Amino acid sequence: MERFKRILVVVDPADEEHKAINRSLHIARLTQAKISLFLSIYDFSYEMTTMLSRDERDTMRTNLIADRRAWVADLLEGFDTEGVDIDITVVWHNRPFEAIIEHVQKLEADLLVKATQVQPSFQNLLFTPTDWHLLRKAPCPVLLVKEHAWPQHGQVLAAIHSGSEEQEHKTLNDRVVDTAQAITQVLNASLHLVNAYPTAPINVAVEIPEFDVTQYSDELERHHKNAMANFARKHRIPSSQQHVEQGLPEQVIPDLAKRLDAELVVLGTKGRTGFSAALLGNTAEHVLERLNCDVLAIKPADFKSPVA
Repeated sequence: MERFKRILVVVDPADEEHKAINRSLHIARLTQAKISLFLSIYDFSYEMTTMLSRDERDTMRTNLIADRRAWVADLLEGFDTEGVDIDITVVWHNRPFEAIIEHVQKLEADLLVKATQVQPSFQNLLFTPTDWHLLRKAPCPVLLVKEHAWPQHGQVLAAIHSGSEEQEHKTLNDRVVDTAQAITQVLNASLHLVNAYPTAPINVAVEIPEFDVTQYSDELERHHKNAMANFARKHRIPSSQQHVEQGLPEQVIPDLAKRLDAELVVLGTKGRTGFSAALLGNTAEHVLERLNCDVLAIKPADFKSPVA
């Protein structure tokens, strides 16, 4: 986790527990990382005040930014910040996700931390539109935080696609596990790997009577377990911490995270944007909606943010 040296933390005035600040301070104490607290504010009524001159509107915005910055500084007094290097930035911007990503790029931050909400009826994470934009477009790893702490000797789950022969997937798998291992070393936690593989295509069995569904399923399971074993061997992860299960990733990964009582799930996301994202969604995002723990989303090494 030494790779996280500059952490950008999104301050959420609506979050009374300020989970993102708590989590970032915990990480900073373990890694000596610097923290940048960031708050984006905007009030459309200030832009529509026609009775004031432009200079007067600018002064109002400047005063409001100063007021919110003082509020963040006061907020920090309730935390143990001794020994942690912290700075505060408040900006006026009508699109929070763009403001956040622009500041990530300016600071060259290597971790973005933001709190999430929880749906009480399901105890799952509830992601805001800003969360989705950050997951798709932020150039650095994004940590979305729930309430509970990260205890020592806990469980970290890394979701991979070990059965793929595509180099893109293989490279992203390595990035996901390398990051997860760095975290587990700092937390003295156990790292588990999970790979979900699909069920046999039943429609093929209907159309082709000689198709042996059982044999196909057995061969598919064998392929994915062998691929997992080879991948885990490279990263020195024991067989007891390798999980290969049949089903959709959005079902398998959250179910296993719950069974393990994992504190964190680390997964890769290609950061799909635009029309294809709106229509097709993203496997990682379907997984995220069902998780009941912290999530760390990792982008490919060559990912470029669409936010300039």
